Amino acid sequence: MAFAVFMSNTNTPSVPLVVEEDYVPEYKSKPYSHVVRILLILIIVGVVGVAVRAMVLPKSFGEYGHYRGTAIEDEMKRPIRNGTNASCLACHPYIREMHMEGVHKTVSCEFCHGPVADHVKDGKVIAKLPKKQGKEIKRLCLRCHNRIIRARPKESIKMISMPQHLEQKHVRVDHNCNQCHNVHAPLMWVKEARAIVGVEEDSK
Repeated sequence: MAFAVFMSNTNTPSVPLVVEEDYVPEYKSKPYSHVVRILLILIIVGVVGVAVRAMVLPKSFGEYGHYRGTAIEDEMKRPIRNGTNASCLACHPYIREMHMEGVHKTVSCEFCHGPVADHVKDGKVIAKLPKKQGKEIKRLCLRCHNRIIRARPKESIKMISMPQHLEQKHVRVDHNCNQCHNVHAPLMWVKEARAIVGVEEDSK
């Protein structure tokens, strides 16, 4: 269906302009052209990413594994702050005897006292490590022995709840752990007390 529109001008005669009512302009772009554009963008981003990675990645990366190869040299230059129990017990023979015979023999000295580097340097004592006092001792012990936290899937060590544990032992609830237990050999004083009063050891 078409209709005519007459264009008139004072100087020119009227010229009819035929317009199709159902006229649809031809769409020349292909139906998959947007996919091509997206792929081109992804390719450009990928190429730029690879180029940037090559510029910023250390040369030693991947030399030994998925890390910077020179990181090993950096770690070797880092000052050693932690030692083994042997480095501590060599100078503390009295503690060594108790520690090695007690149930805490597998616990690192530095777990409670701090790194040996803060105490000894080049074989000389440079400072005394701080000692836990008062409530600090209870908080330290409960880091491993608190039943509420359940840090282990199985009860491989003695687990307690506070203050229920103190109430069961009929002692004041404000007592600290080291008032009944030697911190280096937790059962030493308990066994000595039981031997004195003739009480047999229970399984709890």
